[in-house]
Amino acid sequence: MNSRQDPSRVKVTEKDFEHVPVNTSAAPLRPQHHRGADLAGLAALVGAAQSAPASMDAPVRISGVSLDSRAICPGDLYVALPGARVHGAKFAAQAIAAGAVAILTDDAGTRLLGEAPVLPVLTVADARAVTGTAAARVYGSGESPLELFAVTGTNGKTTTTYFLNSLLRALGNTTGLIGTIEILAGEEAIPSKLTTPESTDVHALLAVMAEKGLSAASMEVSSHALAFGRVDAVNFQVAGFTNLTQDHLDLHGGMEGYFETKAALFTPEHARAAVITVDDSWGRRMAAAATVPVVTLSTRPQESTDAPAMWQVRTIRREGVGSRFSLSGPNGVVLEAHTGLPGDFNVANAALALLMVTTRLLAIAEDAGSGVELSVNNVLQRVQGALDRHDPFTVEVPGRMQLVGTAPVAVVDFAHNPDALERALDAVRPTTPGARVIAVFGATGERDATKRPIMGAVVARGADVVIITDDDPHNEDPAVIRAAVLAGARDANTHEGLGRVVEEFDQRAAAIARAVDLATPHDVILVAGRGHEVFQEVKGVNISLDDRVELRAALLAHGFPLTDASKIESTTND
Repeated sequence: MNSRQDPSRVKVTEKDFEHVPVNTSAAPLRPQHHRGADLAGLAALVGAAQSAPASMDAPVRISGVSLDSRAICPGDLYVALPGARVHGAKFAAQAIAAGAVAILTDDAGTRLLGEAPVLPVLTVADARAVTGTAAARVYGSGESPLELFAVTGTNGKTTTTYFLNSLLRALGNTTGLIGTIEILAGEEAIPSKLTTPESTDVHALLAVMAEKGLSAASMEVSSHALAFGRVDAVNFQVAGFTNLTQDHLDLHGGMEGYFETKAALFTPEHARAAVITVDDSWGRRMAAAATVPVVTLSTRPQESTDAPAMWQVRTIRREGVGSRFSLSGPNGVVLEAHTGLPGDFNVANAALALLMVTTRLLAIAEDAGSGVELSVNNVLQRVQGALDRHDPFTVEVPGRMQLVGTAPVAVVDFAHNPDALERALDAVRPTTPGARVIAVFGATGERDATKRPIMGAVVARGADVVIITDDDPHNEDPAVIRAAVLAGARDANTHEGLGRVVEEFDQRAAAIARAVDLATPHDVILVAGRGHEVFQEVKGVNISLDDRVELRAALLAHGFPLTDASKIESTTND
């Protein structure tokens, strides 16, 4: 299965990118104590042809790897890759000046470097394809004792990794996390630019986590991460699948390509075991396509024609804004859990995290050689104890159904595709007679344009007041993007007789303020699409804009009650 994309032919403008200025002067995170690798051994490992200056006869030792010439440290291997516009070999001089001791590139890069390079050059057909392998050797991350958990899918990756992190801690682990919002190495928080960093940084991070004595780590793995090799040479103990709905089709060309890319995670190259949510046909196809041992999970009532999932969510009971639920497994096994986050989709996220950890603990117990029945009982008792004592799925996930105000209920969420929007709107629908949902939303520029009118229609069906505004237009005309979303909203409003109020604002802060102006204490305000993001990219310029800050300010101006500001929200703009 070839899921890798050619980055030189694809313009990557995914929502997974954080539009924050990169401090290229800051030293990259690296382990302090690792053995590195000798250049000759590295060349043999990746099958590279090696050339070196005639004057260089001493062995070369590699202590780090970087794709970014601005982040090179002395002793690094600089990996010069083809880009969408410029080949990385063009920046070799900058890398050499910063201390690079060798260069890994492809045939085109070697030609650009010239016939008399000043450093040793390793040449391979596809440099990106071997970068992860090289980084794993240099940092020794492949020998790490870390228990690694991966989550992929269209929606729910971030929340599920936070749930995993919280449950693993409740079970006594010291944990790391690599995701959209932040990277955590123990208690050290590192700002994240991508859902999954480049493979060089992933392997450095895993080595740092091991060096700090962490015992487990959870990672979001996007389709872009798989397509561009960002998790190459990383093998997860358990990989989890949430769902597959329309998104990123600008990269993958269609749902089939999107599926094939995601499916690459559930192979021996990347995982030892899988937990796959089989609530729809895509999930069932993913379970069938996986070439590692699979545990299936159903979080919705199954059709009589469906093969029953191994584990199923039962008896969801509303409890405050959250839910209490049962997770039933083979032989009458039941785990009782709770999440304080709203919506059935957060029950699904919690169930997936719970089953991923339980699956791994059962595998460890089985490998230990104790009796199967005893192992199962001990694991279930341990997990249930952690659920009861710590309530690990009641944890704030910044920008994911994040509560900012209470009357009106005011929520900021990352929902930026049709399925996520529909679920978010359903989750916040008030039960108080006469209470309305007021939604603020816009579509991202330079992304799958076909979903824009679809999302407009979804918001019109799920909200009483629809306020269309800008998201991150990037280099597109914001008015054109809004027009497509508005067309979908107005078409659904007219042809389905919805009777919605539909308005348009070109300034997102003004749109949020308008939503608060219209609200009564009994209403619900949902600001969707950007979640935790703190900058809006317009024509290459990052404009400071945090939906949570704008919503809080507007609520405060009207005297509406607020929740406490989260740590991330209150410090991100510093």
